[in-house]
Amino acid sequence: MRIHFAGFCLILGLAACGRAGHIGKAPEFTPLIDSPEQAAMFSPGLPETSTYERKADQASLWNAGRQSLLGDRRAMKRGDILTVVIDIDDEAKISNSTSRSRSGSESLGIPQLFGLPQRIDEKLPVGASMADAVSLDSTSKSGGDGSVKRREELTLRVAATIMQVLPNGILSIQGSQEVRVNYEMRELLVTGYVRPEDITRQNQITYDKIASARISYGGRGQITDMQQPRIGQQILDAVLPF
Repeated sequence: MRIHFAGFCLILGLAACGRAGHIGKAPEFTPLIDSPEQAAMFSPGLPETSTYERKADQASLWNAGRQSLLGDRRAMKRGDILTVVIDIDDEAKISNSTSRSRSGSESLGIPQLFGLPQRIDEKLPVGASMADAVSLDSTSKSGGDGSVKRREELTLRVAATIMQVLPNGILSIQGSQEVRVNYEMRELLVTGYVRPEDITRQNQITYDKIASARISYGGRGQITDMQQPRIGQQILDAVLPF
């Protein structure tokens, strides 16, 4: 009994450690040092042009370099930054109705069968007869209604970093944003794969052009903790069968 009680206390202690970091103080920011984004930015990458082409561009007033007036400043290589525009305004409404009805009737009578029904009727109780030997009636009816209605609206912008340039030219991006207001931290995370040609001249891309998009918008802090059920309640909800 003592072992079970100690194990239960240990589980509660470990579960509370995630919230203990911001009890009485504001939640801390996620450190940027050694983050995946920083590692991607430290990558030197491949040179865009050869040494001869760079010298030729330096001698020209109009060149194709990224720093030129006519240059392409869109994110193209590992470590570059682009802006992800998240503007979700989705609405879905589904309504289904199903109805089914069935009825059947079966009757079997043997009024004359070599005189056997009459002989049997003599031995049956008063009112009973073999004239209608078997009679069956069945009726079934079922109906179902279902309705789904959802409305989601989210407008955000976040800067993402190109983490990797895949062999087919697709860009793997990842971005994060943290905003702390008093004792509440709001977090925005976005990852996915984009095509270079979908990036606009303003170095932006909309969320609907991100393949395998993973967008998370949430928070942590005192307000979020108050909105969550207590650890004990969550455990009871998981184990109680009623």
